[in-house]
Amino acid sequence: MLGPERKGPRKVEAKLFQGPIVHRTALGEVVNRPVLRGGLNNKAYDNIQKQTSKVIKPKVNSTSTATRIDGKENVGKVKKVPEENQKVPEEKMEVEEMAEVEELAVAFSVQHLDVDNVDAGDESNPQLVSEYVNDIYMHLRHLEVQNPVNPKYLEGQVITWKMRAILIDWLIQVHTRFTLMPETLYLTVAIIDRFIQVERNIPRNKLQLVGVTSMFIASKYEEMYCPEIADFAFMTDKACSKADIMKMEVVMLKKLKFHISYPLPLHFLRRNSKAGRVDSLQHTLAKYLMELCLPEYSMCHYKPSMIAGAALYLSLTLLDGLPWSPTLTFYSTYTEDKLIPVACKMAAILVKSTTSKQQASEE
Repeated sequence: MLGPERKGPRKVEAKLFQGPIVHRTALGEVVNRPVLRGGLNNKAYDNIQKQTSKVIKPKVNSTSTATRIDGKENVGKVKKVPEENQKVPEEKMEVEEMAEVEELAVAFSVQHLDVDNVDAGDESNPQLVSEYVNDIYMHLRHLEVQNPVNPKYLEGQVITWKMRAILIDWLIQVHTRFTLMPETLYLTVAIIDRFIQVERNIPRNKLQLVGVTSMFIASKYEEMYCPEIADFAFMTDKACSKADIMKMEVVMLKKLKFHISYPLPLHFLRRNSKAGRVDSLQHTLAKYLMELCLPEYSMCHYKPSMIAGAALYLSLTLLDGLPWSPTLTFYSTYTEDKLIPVACKMAAILVKSTTSKQQASEE
């Protein structure tokens, strides 16, 4: 409450007579009437009423047919609003957007009229994940580019390509003895190549340890029931102990930064076989050609997707002479011209396999 000795109200009253400006608090009530402050007399209030009596006339909506002026209803002409200014209903906008999407889909399908949709009819099977199967293979192609095996990575190392071939041939025998999955063998070879590429000072007497440890890691990653570490140590004929395998496992995982996941040729071959609608004989021959490439040092630097595409291309050519269809080109992302050089190398390996010393991959 303001006391009689305070001069605040008089100053406010003096300012009010000088003009229509009324100072209000920052977040106070904002309305079309003046806010009375304590201490204002009737003259000040009348002055404020006069200054604020000028009210801006509101704009009349052109779509309204009548307004009220001085309490009377004034009927005026209805003005047509241009269609450009009218608001489009949300439902109509959604329909138009859907139509645009359909037009884009049609335009895209026109470019691939000769490409079959290999996932049509798989919507009811949740195991085939037809909704995002293309995204899965896109991710696999990203991984094979992210973790490549460089060509001639053994140059300047103690380990030679012959040692690598002998090691992989022995691991194929171990793989057969344990009846492991095919993915385990491919992942084992991928881990070996990637580790030797990073760790360039591996002595000869440790190469078998690297190989058996790689299969131990791959079996834990792929198998439902992994063989025990004692079984792997037994397969080395006491050359490697359980402690040696455990220590090497830690070293290899750290060198690889725990990036064990790697796309395999089998993954891409299954997709290509589905796109080409091949039979079991053509698919089996393609798998055989890929397995022949495992001990070959000259083939380890090719992408798994390239190995799978070239193997299926050579299989179709040898058995039935079938062409590389546009559907296979679309889903494998490789044209016939890109696959022919790799397929020629596979054909040479196939011819050489009859006289090769490493026979495990041929059985």
